[in-house]
Amino acid sequence: MTAVRTTTPATPPPRLPVRDKAAALDRGWGGVSPMLTRLAAERATGILVRERGTLHLADGKVVHAESPAAPGADVLLAAHGTLDADVWRQALAESVASTGGAGTGARRLTGAEAVHRAGRRLVAGGLITAGALELCRLTALYDAAYFALAPSSTPGRFRYGSEDGPEEPAVEPREPDDTPGSPRPVPVADLERETLRRRDLLHHIWPDALPDEVPLTREHRPAPPSLPARRQAVLARVDGIRTASEIARELGRPAFHTLVDVRRLVAAGVVAPRPPVSLTEPLPGPPGDGPPVEFVDPHVTLLKRLRDALEAL
Repeated sequence: MTAVRTTTPATPPPRLPVRDKAAALDRGWGGVSPMLTRLAAERATGILVRERGTLHLADGKVVHAESPAAPGADVLLAAHGTLDADVWRQALAESVASTGGAGTGARRLTGAEAVHRAGRRLVAGGLITAGALELCRLTALYDAAYFALAPSSTPGRFRYGSEDGPEEPAVEPREPDDTPGSPRPVPVADLERETLRRRDLLHHIWPDALPDEVPLTREHRPAPPSLPARRQAVLARVDGIRTASEIARELGRPAFHTLVDVRRLVAAGVVAPRPPVSLTEPLPGPPGDGPPVEFVDPHVTLLKRLRDALEAL
């Protein structure tokens, strides 16, 4: 009779920790930009510069956001006749000039400060109500922040203090928070939570983000679906050249809202991203004519998102 030796199985290794995505979404912390989370925790003041936009922080809260992909508050105010564009430009110029010129010893205003002071001038002059200004400002802030916090290929950098160096006393005293037209800061947790919600909404409508960034073309269908007037206005500007951000600027609408309309149009089959130029077929015309062809790796966006997710661990 042969004896069979049995070995006690080794203890299985512990399972790797897995983040609770639902808890992270409810918390709104750290799921978008670890650097921004750290700056909020230390109540930093300055400007966070990222690949697709900038965030202005004061005491760890966001007071202003800018992105080339999103129209500013001035565009939104002037789009539907709420405020004349020339009036806004004049108020902005007067706000910048009120701090004095070079050699006066006054610190140059940051972009956020100039915009905020221009808004207060308009409210004080009765050209716009404080509520309308704040609503438009918050709309533009969340809109630009969505793009500024998008996955990027370069690390962000933060400049403490003002754009030109450490904070120094300005010519005008700082207005109290209850001054009409004064901006209300947005907590970073609220901003990140809203950014995640917007990402999920777009992914639910159409999971491919390519239509957000490239020129759009029409898809001709024998029986196109009935579209609401809002989406028809977007479709009327699809010409194979304009991008979603350019359409938003022409319509005077927030860029994110236009992305929602664009993805719904893509899901309906009436709009599609413009096909890239073929690298194998020669372009018409003499050799060397035409713009240079730039090859875009379709996996770059996925790799950027994976990198940002790993950094957030």
